[in-house]
Amino acid sequence: MAGRYLETYFTPQVLAAQQRYFGRSQGIPPQPERDPLGEEERAFIEARDSFYMATVSENGWPYVQHRGGRTGFLRVVGPTQLAFADYKGNRQMLSTGNLAGSDRVALFLMDYPRRERLKILGHARIEDARQHPETVARISEADVRPIVERIVLIDVVSYDWNCPKYITPRYTEEEVREAVAPLKARIAELERVLALGTGKMGGGQE
Repeated sequence: MAGRYLETYFTPQVLAAQQRYFGRSQGIPPQPERDPLGEEERAFIEARDSFYMATVSENGWPYVQHRGGRTGFLRVVGPTQLAFADYKGNRQMLSTGNLAGSDRVALFLMDYPRRERLKILGHARIEDARQHPETVARISEADVRPIVERIVLIDVVSYDWNCPKYITPRYTEEEVREAVAPLKARIAELERVLALGTGKMGGGQE
């Protein structure tokens, strides 16, 4: 676990709640300013096809939005930096507007089949895609570039892995197809064998 993550969230009120319910609080020694992503985090991030991103509005309300795309659309562009292409949407601009007031974001990445989750804290900034065509080309596929309106760059502060408890495994259509493909192939093979055997048996009868 990256220490900076806990140091960020273990506020005096959180420590007081720990003391109240468990009789003690978890003290965290001073941590570095940022926790760089390791190879395990990089691999996990680049294998995702979606994530949830939380921002904070100027009236103090949190807002959580889903982001999805092809596997790996959230790019690790440096030890402490992420980037993704923001596509044309419903024009509400909630996350974009929130980030204009506060650049703090929290990302929640899920791997339901393996029951793993990664939480990331960072500071985000948004750039107009029209002004950075070279970056758009670097972080998106050619066929989706026409619908890229913004580039979101996230400077990672820290991250934390959660335990698998209470995560219900879920699977995409592609994952289900891959899982049942050997079974379907085996069924087809058995049907062919059965058909051949039935034909031989039928041909020998008067």
